[in-house]
Amino acid sequence: MKRNEIKENGPEPLNGRDRRKFLKLSGMALVGGGLLLSCSDDDDMGMVDPDPDPMDDDPMDPEVFDLGSGNLGILNYAFALEQLEAAFYEEVLKGDYYAGASAEEKAILEDTTNHEIIHREFFKAAISGAVSAEQVLPDLEFDFSTGPNAVDFSSRDSVLATAVALEDTGVSAYNGAGKLIDVSDEAGVTYLGLAGKIVSVEARHASAFRDLVSPNTSNFASDDILVGLDTDPAFDKATAPADVIAAVLDLQFIVTEFTANNLPTA
Repeated sequence: MKRNEIKENGPEPLNGRDRRKFLKLSGMALVGGGLLLSCSDDDDMGMVDPDPDPMDDDPMDPEVFDLGSGNLGILNYAFALEQLEAAFYEEVLKGDYYAGASAEEKAILEDTTNHEIIHREFFKAAISGAVSAEQVLPDLEFDFSTGPNAVDFSSRDSVLATAVALEDTGVSAYNGAGKLIDVSDEAGVTYLGLAGKIVSVEARHASAFRDLVSPNTSNFASDDILVGLDTDPAFDKATAPADVIAAVLDLQFIVTEFTANNLPTA
């Protein structure tokens, strides 16, 4: 997953007020669906076997958390991504770039931070309300200061490039996971609907940050993030969980080890 360097000419960008309104409206999208998910206590969410066979040829390290299988695995997967995004933006708000940013950029960063924290806490509460604590992804530890993709939180370019990379990845991740949700019962239908609400917010974030990186361009939705279906590119990419996890781990931001050995693939 590469940070984007975007240089093109294109349509007029959103102004500061419109950009923030664009993000604020997206932040309201989850309110209607939260209670239905948290009330789905009787759904097993495709959980993994709590008593695995000790003679299994490929036992998992009991000290390393596995995301799980079925809908539980998909929700823990989304929870991991939201933890990453929320942690990143929380660090952004502590940095020198944010301190010296324009009012417009501060507003966008603040709104995005709030959205990602809401997403993170939403998944934590929803999964915790449906399964035992042992099956909920623990709070992850992050380090944005080391490695080849280290973020300089005093640098506008570094922060915005990372924001674009994370938001683009979030959009493709939700698109790729949506088809893997088991919708054979009401809970699964609810999960799919909520994924749609969240991915639309992530797409708004991506568009806003892309516009900050390259104002007056078409890169708010450029061909590098779109694909065509026997047409010109007009559809967001959908990336399989295994590929998303590999790309995210390659950034070396996540310190806490976990596995994704049982996620659905079809």
